[in-house]
Amino acid sequence: MADTQERQRQGHGIKLSFYDFGATPFFASQMDQRFSYCLYVPQDYSETAEKRYDLAVIVHGTGRTATWYRDRFAGFSEKNDCIVLAPLFPVGIIEPGELSNYKRIEFHGIRYDLILLSMVDEVAAKYRLRDRRFLMYGYSGGGQFCQRFYMLHPLRLRAVSIGAPGVVTLLNADYDWWVGVRDIQHRFDRKIDIEAMRNVAVQTLVGSEDTQTWEITIPRHSKLWMDGADLQGANRLDRIEALAQSFETAGIRVRRDVVPGVAHSPFDMADPAEDFFSTILKQQQ
Repeated sequence: MADTQERQRQGHGIKLSFYDFGATPFFASQMDQRFSYCLYVPQDYSETAEKRYDLAVIVHGTGRTATWYRDRFAGFSEKNDCIVLAPLFPVGIIEPGELSNYKRIEFHGIRYDLILLSMVDEVAAKYRLRDRRFLMYGYSGGGQFCQRFYMLHPLRLRAVSIGAPGVVTLLNADYDWWVGVRDIQHRFDRKIDIEAMRNVAVQTLVGSEDTQTWEITIPRHSKLWMDGADLQGANRLDRIEALAQSFETAGIRVRRDVVPGVAHSPFDMADPAEDFFSTILKQQQ
């Protein structure tokens, strides 16, 4: 029976089961089992073939709708020979009820960028990926994570789509992280590699009516307040424009997509991200 057959993938010695194809269950991260990920693997994936696949990492927002994103990108996966990885970073890690842990990359000593890279390594050990570079998309809280991951790990990315982040980090060496990048060497033991960032295709994505500020305003009494937090602008339209201009000042080309008539709605924004990724994959064939 299909659900009991195990298949041996050529070249890796890892047995794959029925549940390693199509929409998979969640797998615990072997680096830190508090975190997990699910996949979409194209149905025509064959363990005995030589065909290689691209990888797209889709990062959830504050609502943690990882399976929705995975399922939403299933058609893209099938059309483009691309495995989709959707991580899950739960609410309440260390601090009960805390919603934003992963968005700024580091939280109570947890390095969410390294956890994600370990998930990618697990997928690479199981499936035939084209290379170590991947596509990345995130919307809202996921957009926050993606823009900062891009700054830290541009060599791992082929393209990044940054959707409507509520808070942005600018390439500004006059301010510390998360407002700017002045202390990035001390904080992450990495330097900003502008040349590598220029080699990554970048999209910024936002709805034309995404103007509400109730969720993203950082008052001065907030524990998240830092000097320079007011440089970004008032709403998501202002902030994503500030981010794009920050990139362009550094010589990084940015494709700006503003979707008319849409407010803050992740369910209406996946199409332009898919279009961007499809264009990149066709260009690099």
